[in-house]
Amino acid sequence: MGIGVSLILIAVGAILVWAVEADVSGVDITAVGWILLIVGAVGALLSLIFWSSWGGAGTRRRETVVRDDAPPY
Repeated sequence: MGIGVSLILIAVGAILVWAVEADVSGVDITAVGWILLIVGAVGALLSLIFWSSWGGAGTRRRETVVRDDAPPY
């Protein structure tokens, strides 16, 4: 899940928790909102952790490869 999807889940969850005052038979809208909010937050956290480990946000590692192709003396 990317950071964009996580932000959308957080926004939809927050709207369901704090802005919707509807009664649906068999579904607790507030609970669904909390679940979406938590899943979005965990997804955003994991995206940031993995993004930095892949070199997206942190410092870039550089490797210098020295090849010694000279014939032995």
